Amino acid sequence: MSEEQNFEQAYDRLEKILEKMHSEQVSLDDALALYEEADQLINSCQKRLTEAEQKIEILLKNPEGKLALDSEGTPEAEPFSPQEQSTLR
Repeated sequence: MSEEQNFEQAYDRLEKILEKMHSEQVSLDDALALYEEADQLINSCQKRLTEAEQKIEILLKNPEGKLALDSEGTPEAEPFSPQEQSTLR
């Protein structure tokens, strides 16, 4: 899978692989290659979903538990740091 591939492209390719494996007679070698590609795509999609979830989780909240907004009314956020995140829970 190309590093340039976005989530939607990876997910679309995964769907096509699964469709091909379910609808066609695929040789063992082809099936193994498709399985390996699908595994990489699943890992990539999961990583991207986890990163998105982490970005959402780090939206800053004020002491009252409300979303902190900047002067323009957009939510404040900060870069995700796994070390800091684990201490917040």
